[in-house]
Amino acid sequence: MRFSNINVFVAWFLIPETLIMGWLAAIGRVVLELCGLATTEEGVPGRLVGAILLFAAIFFVNKVRGSLPPEGNPQVSSYKFGHKLVLLGNLLAIGLFLFPFTYQLVESKLQLMLISKFTIAFGYLAVGCWAIGFSILYQSSQPARTTAD
Repeated sequence: MRFSNINVFVAWFLIPETLIMGWLAAIGRVVLELCGLATTEEGVPGRLVGAILLFAAIFFVNKVRGSLPPEGNPQVSSYKFGHKLVLLGNLLAIGLFLFPFTYQLVESKLQLMLISKFTIAFGYLAVGCWAIGFSILYQSSQPARTTAD
């Protein structure tokens, strides 16, 4: 896979964003209020600031450590499959991440409820894809075991 480092970086950004997005929005809101700006609860500015702070933290860890785990072994056949699962999880989580920014564009309450339920399901599916994909990537980095009769 050509962009494996970006794929893992995006996954490490989207995992906390998916699991604790409300907390990140609250942290962003607190930062904005400490700067003297009035914000609304669950507002877009708080979500953006929380996402920027999370991105900075992940970027810092990536620079200090050199890479983010799991690295995997590109010579093993399961490496590409693991990255494809992580990529699928990233794509599903991007739908969940973008929904709070765009739900005002949907005028029908029925459509809004349906899209909301799908994006929540995307979050659950994304977590499963990340768990299985990271497990496969981790296993691809382990040395092959030989069995002795």
